Amino acid sequence: MAVTTAPAPAVATETVEIPVAPAEVRALSAVQRRIGRGPVVATARGMSLFGEHAGGWLALGLAGALVDRPRRRDWLTATAGVAAAHGASIAVKRVVRRPRPAHPQVQVLVGTPSRLSFPSAHATSTTAAAVLFGRLLGRRLTPALVPPMALSRLVLGVHYPTDVAAGALLGAGVAAAVQRKFGRRLSGRSPR
Repeated sequence: MAVTTAPAPAVATETVEIPVAPAEVRALSAVQRRIGRGPVVATARGMSLFGEHAGGWLALGLAGALVDRPRRRDWLTATAGVAAAHGASIAVKRVVRRPRPAHPQVQVLVGTPSRLSFPSAHATSTTAAAVLFGRLLGRRLTPALVPPMALSRLVLGVHYPTDVAAGALLGAGVAAAVQRKFGRRLSGRSPR
């Protein structure tokens, strides 16, 4: 008696594509064509590593807490705000579920921990760190830190422009909430 086996059922591997505005693909492609080579890509990869899971910003905040003993609690509060911003971006990603760029005109130049794109967690945590740490240092860090991090995500082809813009807005919103709650403590002045 011959035994026959039925072929395995076909498994559906289709994914649902969320439409992306052609202007976003064109903008992303234009950034890569104009500046996405050599040292710019190397720098963007370094920034990506620094900002992964907000690790670099969290380390800097903890270093501030170690070095600035009179304001240790303030640094820890600001660092917790950066962690909260990062967590908020991950939560939004899981709700929105927008896939990362996957278009023939876009090169992905770095690995990512997830396939979710909106919002950019790097832009979120960088903005929160720039606002909160800047306040502690008495300096405006946002113009110096946020645009380069946001641009690096485009250079690497891992986010659309609206991803980084939304990330920056989310980071600013979390930082503003932390400032409202702990504003007097995060003043940039050492306690007497």
